[in-house]
Amino acid sequence: MMNIATLTLNPTIDLAYVVDKLEPTDKLRAPPQQADPGGGGINVARVFVRMGGNARCIYLSGGSTGIALDALLDLHQLVRERVAIEGHTRVSTTILEQGSGKEFRVVPAGPEVKESEWQDCLDRIDTLQCDYLVMSGSLPRGMPTAFYARAATKAHRRGIRTVLDTSGAALKEGVSAGGHELIKPNLKEFEQLIGKGLTTPEAIGKAAQSVARQGGARLVAVTMGEDGGILASADEVWRCEAPQVETASAVGAGDSFVAAMVYGLANGRNEFDAFRLGIAGGTAALITAGTGLARAEDTQGIFAQLAAG
Repeated sequence: MMNIATLTLNPTIDLAYVVDKLEPTDKLRAPPQQADPGGGGINVARVFVRMGGNARCIYLSGGSTGIALDALLDLHQLVRERVAIEGHTRVSTTILEQGSGKEFRVVPAGPEVKESEWQDCLDRIDTLQCDYLVMSGSLPRGMPTAFYARAATKAHRRGIRTVLDTSGAALKEGVSAGGHELIKPNLKEFEQLIGKGLTTPEAIGKAAQSVARQGGARLVAVTMGEDGGILASADEVWRCEAPQVETASAVGAGDSFVAAMVYGLANGRNEFDAFRLGIAGGTAALITAGTGLARAEDTQGIFAQLAAG
């Protein structure tokens, strides 16, 4: 069994509420809140472990909310490596308005991280024992945009394959450093990365293949929500449609995709099969309410549908 480590630099406690209708001023009565540990890499680890893999979470944590995050990770029985920071871990809120079916998400910026703190985080890579390092999520304030690029360079020196799922300058610099096993931007993030809009699947595939050929990553997966996704290597381009489902929550769909695809790759599936497993994971997250993420049985069931189709 392959082992992965995940890096979450701006984790969060994810709170989910369900209300009948959002009304100003009034107290809104809700069933008991759901609280989960969240943030890109932590979400990936949660789904990867559910599927039967081993994952170690490396994450920044501080303040009283950081203590609560640590406890939530223990409740989920995740192997964790905390990097202590002075700032307070953020708390994100998702509210489902049952009457309209709309989901509202409030995601704070998070703490400012000092150089000594992010350097401590970078140093942890020198002792990591894993096959894949999944670097996922936004960079908190105070961190250099080249952080993921530096982390990847350290990992590659040790023979660890890297997966990068971020956006903006952090993605651009990470791709420039190159050598990743997989990058997974959504379409908007990919358009920002290459600096132009893409209107057809053919154009997306060609642009993704160009990134792979330039050495940015061996595999480039561009996810397109309900339109599925496109995967490219230097030699091939694949497209996978997403099955149409009724969305209960969009929280963590991208992270569930990454977890399922990496699980496929780590267990020897070919690129397209691993990609379809990723699409299945992302879809499985959509049918799970609140911050629940993809369940293994849903992912495998949807994958069987895609494989048969």
